[in-house]
Amino acid sequence: MIVAGSMIGSGIFIVSADIGRQVGSAGWLLAVWLAAGVLTLIGALSYGELAAMMPRAGGQYVYLREAYGPLWGFLYGWTLFLVIQTGTIAAVAVAFARFLGVLAPRVSPTAWIVAPINLASGYAISLSAQQLAAILVIGLLTFLNTRGLRLGKWIQNLFTSAKTLSLAALILIGLFVGCNAAALHANFSHPWTPHDLSPIRPDLAWLPSVSAATGFGLFIAFCVAQVGSLFSADAWNNITFTAGEVKQPQRTLPLALAAGTTLVIALYLLANLAYLCLLPLGQIQHAPDDRVATAAMQTVFSGTGAAIMAVAIMVSTFGCNNGLILAGARVYYAMARDGLFFRATGRLNPARVPAVGLLLQGVWAALLVLPRTRLRDPATGAETYGNLYGNLLTYVISV
Repeated sequence: MIVAGSMIGSGIFIVSADIGRQVGSAGWLLAVWLAAGVLTLIGALSYGELAAMMPRAGGQYVYLREAYGPLWGFLYGWTLFLVIQTGTIAAVAVAFARFLGVLAPRVSPTAWIVAPINLASGYAISLSAQQLAAILVIGLLTFLNTRGLRLGKWIQNLFTSAKTLSLAALILIGLFVGCNAAALHANFSHPWTPHDLSPIRPDLAWLPSVSAATGFGLFIAFCVAQVGSLFSADAWNNITFTAGEVKQPQRTLPLALAAGTTLVIALYLLANLAYLCLLPLGQIQHAPDDRVATAAMQTVFSGTGAAIMAVAIMVSTFGCNNGLILAGARVYYAMARDGLFFRATGRLNPARVPAVGLLLQGVWAALLVLPRTRLRDPATGAETYGNLYGNLLTYVISV
């Protein structure tokens, strides 16, 4: 359950809009998700072999330490704590709060408790109702996981089952209930012909923009589109962090990685096929706020579609964050046992979990919710705010 529960977050409900704008056709949209699935499965099978060889708490930290020495394990572990795991926890918590705002409009990104305070050129710090809700979710799940592995596992199983069923329901509705001939004709009459494309602009100003209208541009667009699909399929490796608490890890971990990633990738492909059965690609590309699943459900359930998907995504992100929080602290525990992290994180509490590691992770993830990036809307000139953790995660992925 940790594999599927950590993988399925909010991405599958959103990122197909951006992928659609980049590749411009139904066939290439599905191909991007298929390629991401193949890459994910290859990675999972490789990690399954490593987990069977080194069935100890810490996962990738242990593998890097054993293969390349303690320096690389140290660098990975601290990057995981400072950015990768905690930044992802912050991002998923904000996604939860964002969709909570659909049901409770007061949970808004502009309902300021502390208005943005400019720190430097391009950066600010703030506390909105949306940010507060995200912090409270992180705090609640951190506290629950300090009460013992059994409770954390129960929460994980419950929410993973709920969100898997929600995603399966979306697929069944799209394929068998709401499927319409107009969408099928628009998407599959010429499934490999790109149209209505967004140009891809390199960060380096001297490089030209490209689009999927040309062969080389299509190759670039296909590669760039993997960012969203791979991020949505990430976190499958979190189960290896908990290897020290898994029964028969040499057998269980490889099976869990293979079965979990295969299940999730199959659901992701079917979900995108369901979107294409419900919506023409143009409506997927330009779904309001990129909420593709919400737009798809509104074609079937009209005004209640947004509320239905908001609940489904809240369940999904809550369960995803529980898996991230549960697993991450086990890496800091393993590092502390090797003298590479704060000594206190190497001790277990009476419930036999690394409570100090959970607490430090929760506090830092909550703090990452607060910093903002200052943006300027090119159309109106109005100042808007992004999230610093997004920039940090992009930087780590690039490096």
